[in-house]
Amino acid sequence: MNRVSAVLGSALFLILAPGVVAGFVPWWISAWKVQPLLGFRFIRVVGVLVIAVSILALLESFARFALQGLGTPAPILPTRNLVVNGLYRYVRNPMYLAVVLVILGQAMILGNVSLLVYGALVWLIFHVFVLAYEEPTLRRTFGPEYDAFCANVPRWIPRLRPWSGSTRPH
Repeated sequence: MNRVSAVLGSALFLILAPGVVAGFVPWWISAWKVQPLLGFRFIRVVGVLVIAVSILALLESFARFALQGLGTPAPILPTRNLVVNGLYRYVRNPMYLAVVLVILGQAMILGNVSLLVYGALVWLIFHVFVLAYEEPTLRRTFGPEYDAFCANVPRWIPRLRPWSGSTRPH
């Protein structure tokens, strides 16, 4: 896959997957109706910041898949190269984490408990998918390079300092 195809494929997948999971479904659940938060307006401000940072993280991660990985996040058009730069130096699944945090931010802004439950369900589905499909597939595809990455970068809770090691086996 060339870079242009990777960028176009990633952009399409961005609209279809995160766009539906973190956009359409939360709208369907909440109708973007703001509910009372027991006077904690600060929570809404934090929600806006969480969404802004998460969207930037999502876009950065998608760009890395297209430009460095030469593929897309879609399982049917995977990357040619293992992506271990950018946010991937902190956490193995920044895209999934960003999507869940966008939903959390929406719940904070809207004061909607149903969105919190939905966000937890989305994370659980992502977690099962990562364990059952994604990690075994990446391990088969990239072997020791992926093993080194997994040994040094956590799955869900980001490192405080970026991993700067090599993914090449010793």
